[in-house]
Amino acid sequence: MKKFLSSILVLTLLFALAACGGGNGENAQNDGTTETEEYLPSQIIIATGGTSGTYYPLGGGIAQIITDNTEVSATAQTTGGSVENVRLLNSQEVDMAFVQNDIADYAVNGTMMFDGAKTENLLGLASLYNETIQIVLPGNSTITSVADLKGKRVSVGAPGSGVEANAKQILELYGLTFDDLKAERLSFGDSVQQMQDGNLDAAFVTAGAPTSAVTELSATNGVKLLNIEDEKADELIKKYPFYVKETIPADTYPGVPETKTVAVKAMLAVSKTLPEDFVYNVTKALFENVDQLIAINKKAESISLETAVDGLTMDIHPGALKYYQENGVK
Repeated sequence: MKKFLSSILVLTLLFALAACGGGNGENAQNDGTTETEEYLPSQIIIATGGTSGTYYPLGGGIAQIITDNTEVSATAQTTGGSVENVRLLNSQEVDMAFVQNDIADYAVNGTMMFDGAKTENLLGLASLYNETIQIVLPGNSTITSVADLKGKRVSVGAPGSGVEANAKQILELYGLTFDDLKAERLSFGDSVQQMQDGNLDAAFVTAGAPTSAVTELSATNGVKLLNIEDEKADELIKKYPFYVKETIPADTYPGVPETKTVAVKAMLAVSKTLPEDFVYNVTKALFENVDQLIAINKKAESISLETAVDGLTMDIHPGALKYYQENGVK
């Protein structure tokens, strides 16, 4: 009987310990709060964008680099882009994501389209390349300054999009709001069509230059780009540090001179649940195999250690940070 009771007691203790050790990837703290537990799955998912964009093919390349250089298999997943990717990352449906750095900033601070819904599960891994703010006009336009957009028919991007936020912030520099414009909220393709038909005076486009929609306009009606002057760019960056200065080289679009503007950064964000050693290995593999990405898309030529943390206003994952510190990145 004593042996039987002892066995019952041991089993009871084992069940109690199992109950304490199980859960949803969170550890209870002494203060009653929880801390996300690091977890390394056998396969990770990288949220990218549409199949016709830049995020998806580069995401496939990065997935292959991770698969070849770590103990984890990685897969690129098509998505609706930055805003959706943040939500997928926050809900732990994906492990890594391509995100514009301004969208990531809004997410971690709970502002703009994430107002009141601060994202907790997002850390920076690396800046990749510039997403250029292009203020596009038909080739026959007489508009010469952002200030001249007052009262004009201007596409400012889809509601709740990163383009809309960029347009709002840049117009602020010139004392304008959307109420000062005849604002339209159109996609890049629809903006081009409306300009071709003479129904739109200008459009904000946030994308790597050259952008196919803008190239299409240049081939039909010709195209002009507006400059953002250096002092205005400095003012913008001081207020919104996720921006960087950018120069669009002459003849990026036929006949268009060198244009000064600003850009946000395409970046890789990562779940804070991924272990430090794994993220260190991913970061190392990424920067040691950039040539594989350049073969996929020339935008990868901009990926370098020198600019790896440019425009990142959120915390960087400890694994990536360790790699940067070892390589003198500040």
